[in-house]
Amino acid sequence: MNSIIFTAAARLLVALLFVFSLFMLLRGHHLPGGGFIGGLIGAVAFIVYSLAAGPAEARLALRISPEVIAMVGLGIALLAGMFSFFMGDPFFTGQWYWVGGDSYETSVFSINTVLVFDIGVYLVVLGGILSLTYAFEEET
Repeated sequence: MNSIIFTAAARLLVALLFVFSLFMLLRGHHLPGGGFIGGLIGAVAFIVYSLAAGPAEARLALRISPEVIAMVGLGIALLAGMFSFFMGDPFFTGQWYWVGGDSYETSVFSINTVLVFDIGVYLVVLGGILSLTYAFEEET
């Protein structure tokens, strides 16, 4: 039997943790952080929800199997590495593209394969940790 206070607080905490995990993901390719720590924090958000509502309810809230999330993330990370290979550079060499300028300083927006790789790592860590956690919770 879960506490009403914990269940109510978990809803707020899950939202805050998930937003913070996305912040850590997007901050990672310029400063410390990135896909791994963002994925861990995102997994903690779903684990808190699982503790408050149960693993069956947490799986319904996730809507996609954690194993599928991990596989999609692995594919995204691999595509980020393959992109540089197809551009004639060594595998997993970072590629940067600027919009509205000729360099990082003068551009309005930039996208790079490092961010795409971080998104893949985020999804791999999120899916992997959640699949392990849900498997442990469902056994007990």
